[in-house]
Amino acid sequence: MEFQRREAPYLVPEVSVPSIMLQVLAALVPAAMAHVWFFGPGFILNLLVATVFAAAAEAAMLSLRGRNPESGLADYSVLVTAALLAFALPSLTPWWVTATGALFAVVVAKHLYGGLGYNLFNPAMAGYIVILVAFPMHLNLWVAPRMGDLDYQQLSILQTLQFTLTGALPDGILFDAISRATPLDVMKSGLNNARTAAEIRTIPIMGDFGGRGWEWIGNFLAIGGFWLLVRKIIRWQIPVGVGLGLLVPATIMYMVDPGSNASPGFHLFSGATLLCAFFIATDPVSAATSPRGRMVYGIGIGLLIYCIRRWGSYADGVAFAILLMNMAVPVIDYLTRPPIIGHKTAPVSEDIDG
Repeated sequence: MEFQRREAPYLVPEVSVPSIMLQVLAALVPAAMAHVWFFGPGFILNLLVATVFAAAAEAAMLSLRGRNPESGLADYSVLVTAALLAFALPSLTPWWVTATGALFAVVVAKHLYGGLGYNLFNPAMAGYIVILVAFPMHLNLWVAPRMGDLDYQQLSILQTLQFTLTGALPDGILFDAISRATPLDVMKSGLNNARTAAEIRTIPIMGDFGGRGWEWIGNFLAIGGFWLLVRKIIRWQIPVGVGLGLLVPATIMYMVDPGSNASPGFHLFSGATLLCAFFIATDPVSAATSPRGRMVYGIGIGLLIYCIRRWGSYADGVAFAILLMNMAVPVIDYLTRPPIIGHKTAPVSEDIDG
């Protein structure tokens, strides 16, 4: 009788890195479509530029390290990095700005630490911070959402492509006609100028909770995030921790002084809160790993986001909060690691004189 032999591994894993990354990308599709609808085709151009440069950097680094580029690109992790970076950038972003962020994210934040599975920092947020420091002016070119009652001059895809490639607007069009401050910028500058939160909420760009257009993107991000939770691609502790860390202090401050503090709903549906909670903070490599550690990690991120938004110099603090908590992950994992079953602490010998 001839028995069938099989080489290791003997157990086939239920999920793989490529399948996880593809499901994350699929969960981002509804929010990406909403982004294009409300803020124009610039998101598509940013995504294409980020993908091309991130994939090229991935292939080049794998070749320099003596590894097969095809096998490395087949895990699709670089596509997730490019997508998250594209979500963080304004629709009007020149290609060299996006390329700088993608190259830094893959070359420095990922491969200089050893590649996938070894990076200390979230690559997409590291690339975004480099752009924020090097090209701060280009991160202010957010357009107003496409809403019927807003004064908004929408650029065509060819005009957007012209700006992406050259950094110049078509003749006769000024930045003031197309760019708008984000809801977080409007709220922060208004509070700094002694306006009440209720007065700021009357500005047309504001929606029911956060900013108009941004709320819909947030809704689709939440739907995609819940789908990942159901599929067990991500764990619930980090999204819940981010929500608690952000909304608890926001609620307390709002109850104490609603005139000088934005509502918890505004913080939840503005900026990159939901993108952070479900897609950025849940990065399995740079996040905490133990159940209690994931909760502590998420709470720390949410608390830092609120502190930066309320008292910091930047309108949103997601990227800084992620990177700061990435540095704390080794300590969090060390302090929250679960006990080893079957081991106990050796008894302390009694003092002879006692």
